[in-house]
Amino acid sequence: QVQPVESGGGLVQAGGSLRLSCATSGSIFSIAAMGWYRQAPGQQRELVAGFTSGGKINYADSVKGRFTISRDNAKNTVYLQMNSLKLEDTAVYYCNAFVHLGALGYKNYWGQGTQVTVSS
Repeated sequence: QVQPVESGGGLVQAGGSLRLSCATSGSIFSIAAMGWYRQAPGQQRELVAGFTSGGKINYADSVKGRFTISRDNAKNTVYLQMNSLKLEDTAVYYCNAFVHLGALGYKNYWGQGTQVTVSS
């Protein structure tokens, strides 16, 4: 069974930094796309940063210059380095992996989420 697993969330003061990790395990042929989304209370889930299937990186305008996404293909792991955190970055952060399962085709998977809370 394929499962992305996030780690690295927590409580941090405004201006601080956190690094999130997401490792996807299971019977994976390859990972076509992988990224981070977040959802704050009462709001829709939104893309924070992600790698497309073509290798392009997309960032939400609100995090450009502060967050950096990176990946380790050998470990099927994606990272999100978050610097200069703001109160409005508080949310549950979800890892998403669009996985190639070989003969079974492609399927989208979500992690369970990790809470990031930025305090003043």
